Amino acid sequence: MNRHADPALTRRAFLGKSSQSLGAVALASLMDPAGLRAEAERGVLRTLPLPQKASRVIWLTMAGGPSHLETFDPKPGLAAMHGKPMPESFTRGQQLAQLQGQPLKCFAPQHPFQAFGKERTEICALFPHIGSVIDDICLIRSMTTEAINHDPAHMFMNTGSQIAGRPSMGAWVTYGLGSVAQDLPGFVVLTSLGQGGQNQPIAARQWSSGFLPSRHQGVQLRAKGDPVLYLNNPPGVSSSQQADDVAAISALNHQHERVVHDPEIATRVAQYEMAFQMQASVPKLMDLSGESRSMLELYGCQPGDGSFASNCLLARRLAERGVRFIQLYHKDWDHHGGVKQGVALKAREIDRACMALLTDLKQRGMLDDTLVVWAGEFGRTPMSQGGDGRDHHNKAMSVWLAGGGVRGGIVHGASDELGYAAVENICTVHDLHATMLHQLGIEHEAFSVKFQGLDARLTGVEGAKVIKGILA
Repeated sequence: MNRHADPALTRRAFLGKSSQSLGAVALASLMDPAGLRAEAERGVLRTLPLPQKASRVIWLTMAGGPSHLETFDPKPGLAAMHGKPMPESFTRGQQLAQLQGQPLKCFAPQHPFQAFGKERTEICALFPHIGSVIDDICLIRSMTTEAINHDPAHMFMNTGSQIAGRPSMGAWVTYGLGSVAQDLPGFVVLTSLGQGGQNQPIAARQWSSGFLPSRHQGVQLRAKGDPVLYLNNPPGVSSSQQADDVAAISALNHQHERVVHDPEIATRVAQYEMAFQMQASVPKLMDLSGESRSMLELYGCQPGDGSFASNCLLARRLAERGVRFIQLYHKDWDHHGGVKQGVALKAREIDRACMALLTDLKQRGMLDDTLVVWAGEFGRTPMSQGGDGRDHHNKAMSVWLAGGGVRGGIVHGASDELGYAAVENICTVHDLHATMLHQLGIEHEAFSVKFQGLDARLTGVEGAKVIKGILA
């Protein structure tokens, strides 16, 4: 330790030297609530290297791994092979999750498909509302991923790595671009379960800031009950008293930072101020009573019901208020058994809401600069599991995008005739991340942070490419 370094101040010394500064900080907080965290909320990319087509992202995560074969990838060839052995030419030497060493039998798509839109794009007939806006959607049928079990697959989709501790995509985006929201976090997460009952946990590390400054971590808002725990003041504490406390704590932290030079202290100051602002902003955000009856009917939700539909409406409200990255998780897509009934239930829960979100954004002129992404963590096998289910599968899955400079009404890529593997215009998760960053105006190969001596990137080092064929 340097003997000549300034020692940390005692509480008595601090109060003696800063009695006036506390009042100044409190006054600044009340007059300019965003002032204390303005620097913390500014992104590191002051000049964007690419034209910005999207200014925000709404990522709809279907947690559990939706079957592409009962959603967006029609396979009449698989239907013709129903009950027959899966050809070994497809599966020999390939990784399987739970079907390894078991007899592999083809399992037909369990629901009919129907053509929608100007291009007569075929999707499962369970999704007529999504079908009604298919001309705004780019459907990718050739997505692949590296992971084959839930937690690492979520990690890979969210962070570009199966290793825990890496920054999530929302953290990368707010680190680069900052946030436009004055009284809400730049990265917000909402979760919903539905009626299937498979309540697989979603760990908070999925929206972690990793080795980036912790202010970029996603903030989860609960759709039912108190949106944020301990957000309200305890009995007997007024807002003005709370403002004084925040100002005093901020002043202490600023003084401490001048002694120890710890960048995380700036995050602490910003987060105290953000929490104070959220005491007013979050209740207003979550109060849907001001939404018209026609809007609630469009989404098919009731205020405070905690549904995916309500979360989609909240996502639009968050986007309106300047939140940069909004991620929704809807659980219970893990259909190892009963895939026919399971997908039908999930379709009823999300079909109208997805349509409503795109319609609502478009009516408000927001879809053009909002990138909406619909994705699970992997697909499902064309072989049956347990007679009426499908196992995890990473060689073929379907995702779709809308808005944000993406071409609508197109299908990009294809899987083989049985839906086992992507074979045309194969896309990876890193490609999807690179495309998202590209639309936000960020050059993914140059967007890196030194970590453990290496240049770490969301898109990894394996040669990710922007999916240019889907861009307008």
